[in-house]
Amino acid sequence: MMLPFRMELPCWCLLLLSCLQSLSANNEFFSSIGQMTDLLYTEKDLVTSLKDYIKAEENKLERVKQWADKLDLLSATAIQDPEGYLGHPVNAFKLMKRLNTEWGDLESLVLSDTTDGFISNLTIQRQHFPTDEDQTGAAKALLRLQDTYKLDANTISTGDLPGVKYKSLMTVEDCYELGKIAYSDVDYYHTELWMAQALKQLEQGEESTLDKVTVLDYLSYSIYQQGEIHRALEYTKKLLELDPEHQRAKGNLKYFEFQLEKQKKDAEDGAQKEKAQGKRDTTEKKEKPKKKVPNHLIPERTKYEMLCRGEGIRMTPRRQSRLFCRYYDNNHNPMYVLAPVKQQDEWDRPYIVRYLDIMSDKEMDKVKQLAKPRLRRATISNPITGVLETAPYRISKRRATVHDPLTGKLTTAQYRVSKSAWLTGYEDPMIDKINQRIEDLTGLEMDTAEELQVANYGVGGQYEPHFDFGRKDEPDAFKELGTGNRIATWLFYMSDVAAGGATVFPDVGAAVWPQKGTAVFWYNLFPSGEGDYSTRHAACPVLVGNKWVSNKWIHERGQEWRRPCSLNETE
Repeated sequence: MMLPFRMELPCWCLLLLSCLQSLSANNEFFSSIGQMTDLLYTEKDLVTSLKDYIKAEENKLERVKQWADKLDLLSATAIQDPEGYLGHPVNAFKLMKRLNTEWGDLESLVLSDTTDGFISNLTIQRQHFPTDEDQTGAAKALLRLQDTYKLDANTISTGDLPGVKYKSLMTVEDCYELGKIAYSDVDYYHTELWMAQALKQLEQGEESTLDKVTVLDYLSYSIYQQGEIHRALEYTKKLLELDPEHQRAKGNLKYFEFQLEKQKKDAEDGAQKEKAQGKRDTTEKKEKPKKKVPNHLIPERTKYEMLCRGEGIRMTPRRQSRLFCRYYDNNHNPMYVLAPVKQQDEWDRPYIVRYLDIMSDKEMDKVKQLAKPRLRRATISNPITGVLETAPYRISKRRATVHDPLTGKLTTAQYRVSKSAWLTGYEDPMIDKINQRIEDLTGLEMDTAEELQVANYGVGGQYEPHFDFGRKDEPDAFKELGTGNRIATWLFYMSDVAAGGATVFPDVGAAVWPQKGTAVFWYNLFPSGEGDYSTRHAACPVLVGNKWVSNKWIHERGQEWRRPCSLNETE
């Protein structure tokens, strides 16, 4: 809901003051009835102006009331289950948009009412509101989810996502905003998708402050930038049907027609040359069936996204037959002799095991409670400098040679999203208890392990493929810790995820899905100390839901007698 109307109370004050000043400039009003009659007409004009102001103020208050009623209903629904509500990526995006954009419009509307304390309160609170960067980040998350899970724009716009509890529809303005954000990143592929969706909803009769001309301008330009001049020309013609005097479209129409004619001429010239040289093949060639691309030749990004969708998982019957479940006490550990834990194999190579019902709801709630005040944007290690830094969003670059609909000028044309916190055993006895549990079940020393890291993945949250251990080309990866390399990883899942959010291993085609109260464990190093490169893994984007995890990175020092070395490099 946009609120473009703004009432300027100071203007009416100035009008009244200017009238009174002009009246006061004429001395002895009572000495001339004729002049006094002029005062009556002036007062009449002032009363009319005052009534107009009252009417405008009433209209303004009615619009504010409608806005308040709408938000009251929305908040009542959202507060019932905040995490579940924000687990829907469209709800998260629209929250960013409301607080960053629409509440600002409301502030401008209400600003003239100095008797209400709302403005001062809103002004104070606005310093804690999402910024443009937050709104852009939420929008890019939607685009990322769209690509990873192969969702069309209409599916996202209508809120038909798997596992959703709070269905949310996107307006024409929402779709247009996504298209503009993609456009600002020179991402014409997504610009086309979302401008086309905005146009579709306009043509279906949805009311909007946007017009088709504006949307078509972006749409035709983004299609042209992808090399589809025929389609760009068709949309430009549609634009000119609506606005025959649109200067930029008229210029682009001529340019597109010129380019098509040039392409046609070049094709004809090429055909004539082939014919003259006798090299043209007049027989139809049967298309050879496409060979299946071997798994090792598929780009890692493609394998990663396939696994996130549940595709390409290499769980063969033979592999499945080697995976078992059991009650586990880690060689009769006193803590688990009478109450062994449930353990199940998730994968054979690398060997990944899951522990079921290993963390109670009370413990998970406590860990989240301790972590929430400290959550900060998660970092990744720069492979060149070793410095921890926040990973930026990807931005694609293309070149253009046609009128830009934004400026009107002729132009030439390891990612991690989460917040984390570190918890030590000294802060709460429960953290110490959790650390001891990991030691008892793995048999590994925890004194040299890193502190418990808690991570919360937001809208579209993910962690792209990476290794947990330091490679040979990173000899100083953990030098400052003085505890050697990361020998193993323990990962608690502290929430269920309605859709997405799997932990995947692209090199081996494995996928492990979040299950609240469970934990998975694997070794990053062979007993020889060499890195196991098959443990390269990633956290898939959360499509619907809220993902909480906590992990323990266990280091080499202190494990000399607990996990003896091997002379075989891969053992």
